[in-house]
Amino acid sequence: MNTWRLIPTETHSAFMNLAIDEAILQSRMENLTPNTIRLYQWQPSAVSIGKNQNPEETLYTENCRKLGVDIVRRNSGGGTVFHDQTGELTYSVTAQTHDFNASDITEVYTSIYAAITDALRLLGIPADFNPGNQKNCPNLSVNTRKISGSAQTVKRNIVQQHGTVLLNVNLPLMFQLLRVKGIDDCNLAAQIAQRKITSVQNELGHAVTPETAANALMQGFKAILKIQLKPAQLTLYEQALANKLYKSKYATGNWNQNGKV
Repeated sequence: MNTWRLIPTETHSAFMNLAIDEAILQSRMENLTPNTIRLYQWQPSAVSIGKNQNPEETLYTENCRKLGVDIVRRNSGGGTVFHDQTGELTYSVTAQTHDFNASDITEVYTSIYAAITDALRLLGIPADFNPGNQKNCPNLSVNTRKISGSAQTVKRNIVQQHGTVLLNVNLPLMFQLLRVKGIDDCNLAAQIAQRKITSVQNELGHAVTPETAANALMQGFKAILKIQLKPAQLTLYEQALANKLYKSKYATGNWNQNGKV
């Protein structure tokens, strides 16, 4: 049975979180580290945009500034995501594609989401996998309402998928930040979203701690991917690279506004 590295739950700014993910990806591409699962949270709350998105088209940037919500551009595709500092647990999986026994990236999504589905089952929530389409990345839903989404990047046969598990969701706040095409009323957008988005707390009727959710995710990954997880920290190389990427890329306006380094 293969052993993968586990980076236990940490909390960082949006800029450092994405810098760390890219540092892990680069390190794995250079075969300096094993396949890695990382769990993390965000402080302060943030919105992340896909690599090719325009923040002015997808966000109320002035509201983000007023509310102290950071804006960061991901190195992966996908859409705009609100990362609530208390309402979300985020995971990233960085591994060789062939270690998923997958013939293509769609099967990698399926495999990782099977692990998330198993984690939600352990929490008492039955979730369904939605394979997505050209406009939407694959996701998990409960009675058609989204509870987990993700985005991917693939380089040199290494895939990195980072995604969210919604522990609780503040829709009125979310839609003060995220623009919805064709809807200028934030309250209306939040009302519509109630039919499309749910959370662990909504489904269970009580809160679940990030620690409980993290334990369920670890069990899900081990069972479905048939791996062992060995807790460890970032290497010195990854720490140095993450700090460099933080300063030169993810914390810069040029990257976050224009997508240029």
